[in-house]
Amino acid sequence: MKAEAFAPAKINLTLHVTGQRDDGYHLLDSLVAFADVGDRLNLAAGPALSLSVTGEFSDGVPTDHRNLVWQAAQTADWTGDIHLDKQLPHGGGVGGGSADAAAVLRLLAQQGAVVPRHAPLSLGADVPVCIHAASARMRGIGEQIEPVALPKLPALLVNPGVSVPTGAVFTALQTREHPPMPDTIPEFGTPASCADWLQGQRNDLERPACEVASAIADVLDELSETRDVLLARMSGSGSTCFALYPTAKAAHFAAYEIGAAHPEWWCRATTLS
Repeated sequence: MKAEAFAPAKINLTLHVTGQRDDGYHLLDSLVAFADVGDRLNLAAGPALSLSVTGEFSDGVPTDHRNLVWQAAQTADWTGDIHLDKQLPHGGGVGGGSADAAAVLRLLAQQGAVVPRHAPLSLGADVPVCIHAASARMRGIGEQIEPVALPKLPALLVNPGVSVPTGAVFTALQTREHPPMPDTIPEFGTPASCADWLQGQRNDLERPACEVASAIADVLDELSETRDVLLARMSGSGSTCFALYPTAKAAHFAAYEIGAAHPEWWCRATTLS
């Protein structure tokens, strides 16, 4: 078997922290969309498991059992060579390793491998929604996935080059008891109507993440000042932030502006869906 998988960036349009279980797991209510940028993986079956990594963000990525890609292959009892082209910043709140692991599990299942039912969640809270890889509402500890129809959302993703540990962000969160999103997510006809509704929602981790890494606040300030911006917010636990625009042209123009002002930042115009 030789096959290729795409691991799209996961963007939390909202992220409400609604509680914490006795076992320490946080309860979430999040509206998730996926970008058309991401990592790529190539798999070739063989007698032993091996992992190689190249790409813009390959430095520091483990190539052994510490990598979620390796763990995902093991859960499906699969062996062979895996090559990961790492284009998404790690520690960036856009899925990263979870998206890569999900892509492996999704591909192996399509090829007929047996993936244990518990495997996705055992690898991380983001893995189940990354296997779905389409706009959805994610609740519980990540195991409750409900498809949601969204319009195509022109967007700009920006990462200041700072890796933010999720644990440190949750430690800085003052309370775990926040209201969830409304019971029903409305249908949106345009990016503007979607962004207008999102303005009334939150990412409860945005403020504590800015306390951990002040560069996130700098990115949000810059995005908020771009032309035609509809919404600027952080994704996940950071450090990647996103902005929504009415058109792809506006998103690309903002990417040019931000990229020229901050060439050291990772900056990608994309479409969320």
